[in-house]
Amino acid sequence: MVFWGKRKRVEQEKQDAADADLAVRAQQALVAADERIRTTRDELEFASAELGDAATKDLRDGLDAVATHMREAFELHQLNHDHIPDTPEELRTRNARIAQLCDWAEDVLDERTEVLRERIEKVREAPQTLERVRAEAAALAERLPGAEETIARLGARYSPAAIQRIGANPAEARQLLEFARHSAEVAGRRRADGRRDDAMVALETATEAVRRARTILDAVDDFEIEAMRTQTTLSDVVADSRSDLLEARAESGSARVRQAIAELEQALAAVTPAGTPSDPFAELAALSEKNAALDAARERAQRNIPSIDHVRHDVDAADRAISHARSLIDGHRGWVGADARTRLAEAERVRIDAGTLVADEDTRERAQSLARRAAQLAHEAMQLAQRDIDSSRHGGYDDGMRGYRGGFGGRGGMGGMGGGDMIGGLIGGALLGGLIGDIFD
Repeated sequence: MVFWGKRKRVEQEKQDAADADLAVRAQQALVAADERIRTTRDELEFASAELGDAATKDLRDGLDAVATHMREAFELHQLNHDHIPDTPEELRTRNARIAQLCDWAEDVLDERTEVLRERIEKVREAPQTLERVRAEAAALAERLPGAEETIARLGARYSPAAIQRIGANPAEARQLLEFARHSAEVAGRRRADGRRDDAMVALETATEAVRRARTILDAVDDFEIEAMRTQTTLSDVVADSRSDLLEARAESGSARVRQAIAELEQALAAVTPAGTPSDPFAELAALSEKNAALDAARERAQRNIPSIDHVRHDVDAADRAISHARSLIDGHRGWVGADARTRLAEAERVRIDAGTLVADEDTRERAQSLARRAAQLAHEAMQLAQRDIDSSRHGGYDDGMRGYRGGFGGRGGMGGMGGGDMIGGLIGGALLGGLIGDIFD
């Protein structure tokens, strides 16, 4: 009795401690949630003034729902502290409900305010953003004369086709900067008139115009460096192409290799001589394409692609092997299991794939490999089918009729071998022999 009484006291002490912790947590959560509601109301007033009522409707609805449920939490807390005594279970239930309501309120407000946070930050920073956009537009405008001078200077070194990539950039940048300045003025006026949504749209438009103007002016500055790098790469590709041509001419290449040689020679001849305005970007692209084509043609010629006649011979052998396997399985449907049938189905599928790849040189090796694989699968199907047939013939069968016994000594056939066994073995052996002959013919 002493032991059980002590254990009960320990359990009660643990429960009392847990109840006390829950009560403290409920009170703290209630205070935090109430403070969060007050803070969110202030944020809602600011957001409504800056963004308008339509943009803040979700937050307002969420705040109203939270306030309604929090009234329940305060009522429960009041019941915990009125003059009517409460049982521990009642206090525990109310405190748990208070904590639940407060957690829910925090989650709702977090979700609704997060949606508006970025927009509110933009609105708060709008005056600073507007000044920054104006300053950046002015700084970019000072770069316009230098960009025009750069293009004029580069025109003496590069062809009109090359300069065309950046030739219109200064004019486009000037238009964008004018548009940015106009949009910034509109943003300032709309903000002063209290039209916050229109002001933000105009400000975002001005910001994007400045960004685009900076990008195209940077492209003018970067063009010369990129052109010089491209010219260096072009020189390397020219040297590599000439070396490849020497090697290719020394080889006994195919017609495709000879055509690739001629096209690469034409591309080399089209490279602009040094000291003449050129378009290194276009010349590098054209020369690289022809150089890669020659490499591919030489690699294809060195692969020793099988002739179409040899591949068709392998395909025919696969057809005969599949035909033999199908005949054996169809003739013993009740005896052949799933393994042999699966091999045959796979052989037929692989054979179909092989047939579509024979004509093209690029896929002919694959076609030959698939044809040989189909023949191998058909051979495996034959072996598995014959295994199933042989295992089914035990005790003597007569062409698939089980239980027949006749002839000398009560057994049909010779020396205990059923007539069906002998005939089946002869048929299977003949088919296997024909298959092997076809494969290695």
